[in-house]
Amino acid sequence: MGQAIEVRSDHKSEELRRLAARVKNAGQARRLLAIAAVLEGASREEAARIGGMDRQTLRDWVIRFNEQGADGLVNKVSPGGPSKLTDDHKAFLARLVEEGPIPAVHGVVRWRACDLIMRLHEEFGISVSDDTVYRALKDLGFSHVSARPRAYKQDPDAMEAFKKTFPHAWRRSGRSLRPAHR
Repeated sequence: MGQAIEVRSDHKSEELRRLAARVKNAGQARRLLAIAAVLEGASREEAARIGGMDRQTLRDWVIRFNEQGADGLVNKVSPGGPSKLTDDHKAFLARLVEEGPIPAVHGVVRWRACDLIMRLHEEFGISVSDDTVYRALKDLGFSHVSARPRAYKQDPDAMEAFKKTFPHAWRRSGRSLRPAHR
């Protein structure tokens, strides 16, 4: 069996418990309470149970606490994978969107994600998803705009005639304006 790692002694258990009550991160609070239990003399297994973890995980958190203090007990955000689109790709996308498509050449009147993906593949030989293109365009300051749907057989003259004022026959009659007999 391995030797238990000593917890740094510049903090007291009461101090860690007060800090656990004030922090906003629940995981950090649980870890602080588990380390406070270790400082009070609880067994590692009991302290791990208090923190909702196993002994090995508690050991890892104690190492981080010794190196970084209470701030080291917060989960770090994973950076994710590198972007498939470089600055050159993004500049190409920005230029395409700003110039817009030429209907006779490109066969579309506005760029869709699938059209931009195809252009990226033709130009650079890369394959990306719709989400990647949309995310890149959002990062570049472009917003998604879609046309309002319209029936293809709408008659503009009929719509204007409908919007005009009501004919005289539809106005209130004089009788309805007089008070009723009681």
